[in-house]
Amino acid sequence: MAPAVLPTPPGEPCSAPVWPASTRTLPPGDLAVGGVALSELADRFGTPCYVLDEDEVRARARAWRTALPDAGVAYAGKAFLSRAMIRWIGEEGLSLDVCSAGELELAAHAGFPAERVVLHGNAKSPEDLRTALRLGVGRIVLDGTGEIARLAALVPPGARQRVLVRVVPGVEAGAHAAVRTGVEGQKFGLPIAGGEAEDAVARVLGQPRLELMGLHCHLGSQIADVGPYVTAVRRLVDLLARLRDLHGVTFPELGLGGGFAIAYRDGDPTLDPRSYAARVGSELSLRCAHADLPVPRLTVEPGRWIVGPAGVALYRVLAVKSTGDRVFVAVDGGMSDNPRPALYGVRYTVRLVGRASAVPERRVSVVGRHCEAGDVLAEDVALPGDVRPGDVLAVPASGAYQVSMASAYNLVGRPPVAAVSDGRARLLVRRETLADLRSRDVGE
Repeated sequence: MAPAVLPTPPGEPCSAPVWPASTRTLPPGDLAVGGVALSELADRFGTPCYVLDEDEVRARARAWRTALPDAGVAYAGKAFLSRAMIRWIGEEGLSLDVCSAGELELAAHAGFPAERVVLHGNAKSPEDLRTALRLGVGRIVLDGTGEIARLAALVPPGARQRVLVRVVPGVEAGAHAAVRTGVEGQKFGLPIAGGEAEDAVARVLGQPRLELMGLHCHLGSQIADVGPYVTAVRRLVDLLARLRDLHGVTFPELGLGGGFAIAYRDGDPTLDPRSYAARVGSELSLRCAHADLPVPRLTVEPGRWIVGPAGVALYRVLAVKSTGDRVFVAVDGGMSDNPRPALYGVRYTVRLVGRASAVPERRVSVVGRHCEAGDVLAEDVALPGDVRPGDVLAVPASGAYQVSMASAYNLVGRPPVAAVSDGRARLLVRRETLADLRSRDVGE
């Protein structure tokens, strides 16, 4: 079943449900996702646990392929990556965007075609570059001038590696300063303003072992309005025209990155792929026509938008404490499996599952188990007044940047990931055990 996406005027953000489209209410007071009760999943796999609705992932991947049938759509693996996830997006016809040798090796192990892999990163290690060349990745995105000669020296004689140059268009967008990557003064890319981007392109053109396919940019994360992407297109096409005039070359590809917003709470603005395709595609064609340039093939990189709404995190309540006028509901996870609230101050929806309650709701803070005052998973959320130890809490929109950013803080192992589809559940990633953690400690 495709996720519900509300029709909106082109360019306007819309709102979407925070739960997967397969979510159903069950008596007494439970929810089912993918045909499986969430309380059953908590009992079977333990908590904390992450649940991914496979059909939701696939439907959301298809939404981008349908909206942009002639474009390249690369899933941003940093949002969440596993062998199953790689298989799903491969079967749906997407490419894969990775950022390290580890992600490259996992893709190769899963049998993903290397020519459909794009390697990103502002500080690629020699191992990252050697692994990319050994596996034959389709594109490497150059992030700085120093990377140009370094990569060219690693390309075998007689071979050519296809590359893109990441530029900074000077467009401010994104929900938090830490994820705004389209402006000058941060670590990514080469600014258009000041000429650094033009200089990098000239250097790449002077390397016979590198084949420059085009430009790439990324504006930020949780962008709900198409407007910043339209502005980026204008500035990038202007740069393409200058490069044509300077070097007599045109390029077949243009990457606009991702950063597409999803809803974490009811009413949050999100971005519709159809609106994006209509506005951005029209602007790209129009600007290229005015500049007398061929229209490059567009590439987009949705990650969070595909996997975020497909995920639900499950926790079990350990303690309930009242301090002054505040109520704290402590659970068996926290910033070790979801650091995003501590990093960015994000806010989530939380629901009691597994039992019904007739007790009126009250405002509480859902907090984690770790030794940090900032270990707060959800601030000021409504839960039944009789919430108690042993209850299961479900947090939707948890598929992206939670497990992928998880740590072993306080030596609490990372949680498992299970997939649901058609009433069945299966384990994708097992829980990290104390034995796993001890095995890495080899000193005496």
